[in-house]
Amino acid sequence: MPDRLLFVNAAQVVTCAGPARARVGAEMGDAGILSGAGVLVEEGQVMQVGAESTLAAAPASAGANVIDCKGGVLTPGFVDSHTHAVFGRARYEEQEQRAAGIPYMEIARRGGGIHASVRDLRARTDDELYALALPRLRALAASGVTTVEVKSGYGLSLADELRTLRVIQRLADTLPMRVVATWLGAHEIPHEYRDRGDTGRGEYVDLLVHEMLPAIARERLAGYADVFCEPGVFTVAESRVILTAARAHGLAVKLHADELTSGGAAELAGELGALSADHLAAVSDAGIAALASAGTVATLLPGTMLFLGKREQAPARRLMEAGVPVALATDFNPGTSPTTNFPLILTLGVSLLRLSVAEVLVAGTVNGAGALGLAGQVGQIAPGFSADLALWPVDDVRELPYWYGAGRPAPYQYGSSLTSSTGQSARSAEKPGAIWPT
Repeated sequence: MPDRLLFVNAAQVVTCAGPARARVGAEMGDAGILSGAGVLVEEGQVMQVGAESTLAAAPASAGANVIDCKGGVLTPGFVDSHTHAVFGRARYEEQEQRAAGIPYMEIARRGGGIHASVRDLRARTDDELYALALPRLRALAASGVTTVEVKSGYGLSLADELRTLRVIQRLADTLPMRVVATWLGAHEIPHEYRDRGDTGRGEYVDLLVHEMLPAIARERLAGYADVFCEPGVFTVAESRVILTAARAHGLAVKLHADELTSGGAAELAGELGALSADHLAAVSDAGIAALASAGTVATLLPGTMLFLGKREQAPARRLMEAGVPVALATDFNPGTSPTTNFPLILTLGVSLLRLSVAEVLVAGTVNGAGALGLAGQVGQIAPGFSADLALWPVDDVRELPYWYGAGRPAPYQYGSSLTSSTGQSARSAEKPGAIWPT
């Protein structure tokens, strides 16, 4: 008999149900919040959502293991579509440097920033990197995340980028949550190339295009490619070359775009039809128009701007009004956003980006899935979707962004290869799901 779970007695079921794509405009204001609803899951897939009394009596529910939600709130698992979770040491000294007025790019010029993490990662073994990343991803899962993107980008050499991606693959094989890999070899120009000026820059771009990408494609180590397109890092022209090559190797493309200054990165994302353009605190009107025209998801990272002490945040409402789908993600990384608390990002979405609770819920589920090309599989509680669910011990979903920081209660989570508190298991033929908080 197939594994069946019937979820009952939820105060609310937040379905986010609707089109299997990233939502735009007014669509983001409908999170599909139901009362008196039940959810039937079979073999890790949502089969039915409907009135609890009707669903409980339906023939399809016969023999199902009943999960009593005990008045909690059932939501889709969050999709954290932008993280840098594989790194070594923390970079806490940089927080004080920024507080003293030293700019981000100056910290990088002095050997801090990304370069500090590169030196550290290169000195560590694969086992060390895996052991450090594992509890971080478990912490993300404990905050309701069931799908997480993890980037490379602290290796910046052929050998170190490949082994970073292999560590991410090992994490994906270990954890029951869905872990997807993005190649970010174009995260920075490593010092050994940067010190030789334009000649070195050109040689590094050649390495990315002609050596790293073919090796990654051969081993199928990543599904996505990303570039940090920002003045002082990779130019628009360099980014176009790298991402065009990545697409030719079968990788979907994404960009770190217009984080600190408006340099044409969002326009490039639109030109290339990128899945997502991320950061966007300094995006121009032309960039917004390009994203809207291409249907590119704007992945906003309010935790980063908060931690950097910036007053500016990405113009979420302007992006939405222009028809750009907006997602939210943690940008979890050691330098500019060291948080694994996804509901805190919802808080910032409401309090700093001025979005409604429904809008941040859609941004953290359906639209996060859209930023990874997974909007047809995850992000909503609807028939045919993966049963990546989080059950929160709260009375109302508006409590998730309200109890910000450490006061937030942890959820129970259900998904692939996961045993519930009653001993039942919801398995799937694919690799969706969550892990229990530890």
